[in-house]
Amino acid sequence: MADPETMKRAFERNRKAVSLRPEMGKSTAVTKVRLQNGTTCEVEHKHWKFKVDIGKGEGGNDAGPGPGILERGALGSCLAIGYSQQAALAGVPINKIEVDVESDIDARGMLGIDDRPPGFKELRYKVYIESPADESDIMKIIEKTEQHSPVLDDFKRAVPVKRDLRITNPNSKEEMTL
Repeated sequence: MADPETMKRAFERNRKAVSLRPEMGKSTAVTKVRLQNGTTCEVEHKHWKFKVDIGKGEGGNDAGPGPGILERGALGSCLAIGYSQQAALAGVPINKIEVDVESDIDARGMLGIDDRPPGFKELRYKVYIESPADESDIMKIIEKTEQHSPVLDDFKRAVPVKRDLRITNPNSKEEMTL
């Protein structure tokens, strides 16, 4: 189990290493996604493999959670882990952390009915923390975590997205890069 002292040592070691050698903190992550059976995606990153799909009501196989679930899960888990790490660093005891993430959508954009954005209209999260510590200490942890949360930042800030498209014709074995 990741206990507070282990988390604190790891965080401080990583912080010191990246402070001394900033290049150590830069990397590119690659996650591979392969479509199978019409809508089921096999997602692979390092040694993890899992399935993502859409529900049967949407024409899918319901073989795993959908992309929106993973988006909400990414935000909630990044925050919960961050709160836990910051509490460990500050020596603040935490008994329990829960994060509920809610999103509002209007399917008309996704279904091409009109030109409204197809993604979330709004994203909200509710944080539940149980701790014997003072409320002011908990608030410092919340604020520091939210200031440094990479997934929360991804949702708040427009991140440049670039596409590299390669189309292969199985009859000619030619690859076209667009």
